[in-house]
Amino acid sequence: MSVALLLFPDFALILLGALLKRYARFELAFWTGLERMVYFVLFPSLLFSSTATAKLDFDATAGLIAASLVAMATGLVLGYLARPLFKPSPVVFASGVQCAFRFNSYVALALAGRLGGGEGIALMAVVIGISVPLANAAAVYALAQHQKTNVFREMLRNPLIIATVCGLALNLLGIHLPEFVLATLQRLGAASIALGLIAVGAGLRLSGTVVERPTLAWFLAVKLLAAPFAVWLFVRHFALPPLQSEIAILFAALPTASSAYILAVRMGGNGAIVAFLISAGTVISVVTLPIWINIAR
Repeated sequence: MSVALLLFPDFALILLGALLKRYARFELAFWTGLERMVYFVLFPSLLFSSTATAKLDFDATAGLIAASLVAMATGLVLGYLARPLFKPSPVVFASGVQCAFRFNSYVALALAGRLGGGEGIALMAVVIGISVPLANAAAVYALAQHQKTNVFREMLRNPLIIATVCGLALNLLGIHLPEFVLATLQRLGAASIALGLIAVGAGLRLSGTVVERPTLAWFLAVKLLAAPFAVWLFVRHFALPPLQSEIAILFAALPTASSAYILAVRMGGNGAIVAFLISAGTVISVVTLPIWINIAR
């Protein structure tokens, strides 16, 4: 089966969300509530249960974890280069720079399952467990610096950071959740993937005012081209196992998470340009993701 056909069901859910938002008679409050439920309840449940039960063999996955850090570092360094290169306004930079390194975990886990089944999901869960706190901390830092708010307070209030850190802590301490609790969390987590992809589609916004286009184009190019290219060089040089190479490049090539928009709005940033970057990146990734996965293979 070709990569494009392999990824079709998940991109179809994104398209379904866009069509439902445009043509179904659901009120705006419905979509707002759905997005909040996924962000504050369903997706944290998935992250917590995945990281709490993942087999964290750091020796076997050291190369994969290093590759994910290369993706994050590339996005951060090149993203921050936009400031001297294009001299964007402070609010545009603080809001948009997160789109150079943040990633859509709904798409990540859905596509990892397509590529490697349960093993692929487990590997991606490890990557997400390491990367979510870093990505959220960097995003919160940029916006908090602009708004002059407390960075650590914002990090402590982030549900994705809380869920990931708690799951990793239980895992490392060897604490096993009761089966009925784990089953409940896993059912909530399973709902997050389909509903999260539909919410991504419903949140697509490609129209409206778009300012400082060179800066926005730079953020998109860093996220969808430069970061996966850097990771491709890394996995080739260190000869990672095939599935780990695919997961690493998939992670690097992901579009930005819709939660970046929520964070920007909540912290007084420019929500409109973040919504555009998320939407444009998601649409472009329909083309770029299959190409990168083919390259990985």
